[in-house]
Amino acid sequence: MKVRLLLANFAEVRDKLLYVVSGGWTLIGPRPTPFAIAALVEVEWNETNRPLNLLFDIVDVDGQPFQVPTPTGDQPFKIGAEVNFGRPPDAVPGEKFLMPVAINFQPLPFEPGRQYVVRAFLDGTPMDETGFRVRPQPAGAQRK
Repeated sequence: MKVRLLLANFAEVRDKLLYVVSGGWTLIGPRPTPFAIAALVEVEWNETNRPLNLLFDIVDVDGQPFQVPTPTGDQPFKIGAEVNFGRPPDAVPGEKFLMPVAINFQPLPFEPGRQYVVRAFLDGTPMDETGFRVRPQPAGAQRK
C-alpha cells in the first residue's frame, strides 16, 4: 500500500481521476484560506476486497495535534473513512489499483508563522506526510 499526498487550493475526483488546482504548495496565509488535501491511494492485488481505515490529520512540527473549533469545543483535526477496494471484472492478477481522494476545506485557523504537517494513515500505519508553513502576520496587522 502507498499513499501520495498533495496540498492544493482545490481538488476533486471525477471519472476516477484526480483533478487538482494550484497543487503542491508549501506556503500559505497568513489569512485563513480554503485548501484541499489531495491523495492517491495505491493498493496491491492481495490488499483488495477488505476494509481499510484511511485517516488524515494535521499536527504542528512538534507533533502536537492542530486543534479546530467544533460545536463541542476544540478538537484535534482528523478526517477519515473506511474504504474497500474491489477488483474490477477485467482486472489482471497482480494488478495495482489507485483510488483518488480529494477533500476540500473552508479556511482553518492556522497560526501565522507556524509550520504544520499533513499526515496520511492506512489502518493506523503512517503512509505519507507533507509539510507547509503559514506566513507570519505582517507588522501591525490584526489577525481575524
